[in-house]
Amino acid sequence: MDTPRPDEKSVGELLQQLVEDGKSYADAELGYYRTLARSKLRDARAMLWMGGVALVLAQAAAVALVVGLVLTLSPLVGPGFATLIVVTAFLAIAGLMGWLAWTHVKRIYKEKP
Repeated sequence: MDTPRPDEKSVGELLQQLVEDGKSYADAELGYYRTLARSKLRDARAMLWMGGVALVLAQAAAVALVVGLVLTLSPLVGPGFATLIVVTAFLAIAGLMGWLAWTHVKRIYKEKP
């Protein structure tokens, strides 16, 4: 029979080292994914506040457009009719866009293609 050499490790020691290496690997992977998640959350946070600012600015521009249209039409038809014309036009556009959105919603939930 072969006698174990002094520099060779026993099966128990090898298994213990394997478990420790597995724990070290798992800790390293966990650290990597934590870092990745933090990075993604930081990017998502930045995207949300920048998108919010962009949305507010776009709404402000839309309000300015509506006011500008009313002011432009006022000398021609008067302020009351100018407001009525602009509101009616924008409600018509909103209604059309809402109807188109609803047709897409129905298409999504359609049972069979």
